[in-house]
Amino acid sequence: MKRFSIILAVLGMFMLSDALNVNTIVADDIRGTYWNAEKTAHIRIYRAKNGKYYGKIEHLVEPNDENGNPKKDPENPKEELRSRDRLGMVIMTSFDWNESEVRWDDGNIYDPNNGKTYDGYARFEGDNKNTLYLRGYVMGMTWLGRTSEWQRIK
Repeated sequence: MKRFSIILAVLGMFMLSDALNVNTIVADDIRGTYWNAEKTAHIRIYRAKNGKYYGKIEHLVEPNDENGNPKKDPENPKEELRSRDRLGMVIMTSFDWNESEVRWDDGNIYDPNNGKTYDGYARFEGDNKNTLYLRGYVMGMTWLGRTSEWQRIK
């Protein structure tokens, strides 16, 4: 009987250690404000009413062009959007939480510097919720793209 109790205690310790190692990242952990990789803008990531995550430019280090006018979106392939302000622009759209992959998938990332939109996903590494790794890729091929590191501000 004593041996059985010891075996149960050891099994319990293993089960408890596994329970403590459960991933601590949840869907809303992505919400917050981040520096982009170039440290030129603050992007606020928020959850919309549809449950998906979006990112909006909330601050630009240099909000104006060389003529003192607010920076626009001149590289946009849609002519009607070229005159919109960069400040306030939504550049991340429709990211879905994927619990099994522990990342946000099936989103789009717009780069106002070149006017291109990429498929994308975002993730944290381990339990570090201060660095967001944002992967933009083309033609559905995750290996054909680049990863950008965004640092959490708040």
